[in-house]
Amino acid sequence: MSFLDLPEPDAAAEELFAEDVEELGFVMNASRIWAYDPALQQQLFALLRDLVHEHGLTFRQRGILVAACASALGDSYCSVAWGTKLAGATDEKLAAGVLRGDDSGLSADEHALAEWARKVARDPNSTTPEDVQSLRTAGWTDHQIFGLTAFVALRVAFSTINDALGANPDAAYRSLAPQPVLEAITYGRPIDS
Repeated sequence: MSFLDLPEPDAAAEELFAEDVEELGFVMNASRIWAYDPALQQQLFALLRDLVHEHGLTFRQRGILVAACASALGDSYCSVAWGTKLAGATDEKLAAGVLRGDDSGLSADEHALAEWARKVARDPNSTTPEDVQSLRTAGWTDHQIFGLTAFVALRVAFSTINDALGANPDAAYRSLAPQPVLEAITYGRPIDS
């Protein structure tokens, strides 16, 4: 599950677990880690939701950002979770492609999102004015570019906590995730057995 023992769940942790069961049918390994501070997770996700709403990101765009970011970071957990969500919102081939860094199924504005997310996750000090200009050329405003960058940075923080504390992707993803998504994830921690 993770490197930490499961804390004695309080009411907030139980609520977190109940949300997982309602949405997925099981309690996620990551939620067991965040049971140490459910309020922190709620605050982080509230910031992410605010950015999504403020910048008008669709579910598909959010899926592309998270899948590209997670795969660039080498985070198998968020890759399988969001690769599965992206496959449900689009198709298995497109989702697997984004996880592998193949954006051939994306529109120009989506390709710019994926490339930006990868650059921010891999090495934010290597971004250039030309990278930002490619987002502008694809139709993103400077205000949106700031929001996209904040969104990716917060996802990196979430992934870093899960990864550093040893959260393995949940065993349920062996049957939930489409085979192309599973095959695209050749990095990070293995799915629980």
